[in-house]
Amino acid sequence: MLIGSAPSFAAGAFAMGKCGAYGEAFDYPAEDLARAAAQQKCRGDCTTVTMRRACAAFSVDMTNPCGPHGYAVRPRISNSLNDATRECYKFGGKECVIRAWACDAKG
Repeated sequence: MLIGSAPSFAAGAFAMGKCGAYGEAFDYPAEDLARAAAQQKCRGDCTTVTMRRACAAFSVDMTNPCGPHGYAVRPRISNSLNDATRECYKFGGKECVIRAWACDAKG
């Protein structure tokens, strides 16, 4: 009996836009497919980052969701959450919170 192996899905993308808009795609077979899926879910002009065996987080300022924000892609979820929040404060945020996050299968 021959046992086949399952395909490896470890590509993801995260898109972030103005006023807290975002889109995520994870566990895709290729980065370009993940990027297109994340971009399609995000409304407006969005910046897209890819994640392979990693996690992405997006932070916005609750006092002005259309103002300062930050994002990070790191190998561990805790680092991406912390760094995204730091980036939001760095750009002038007053009450930065995580708006969304995603990890691929290996992140």
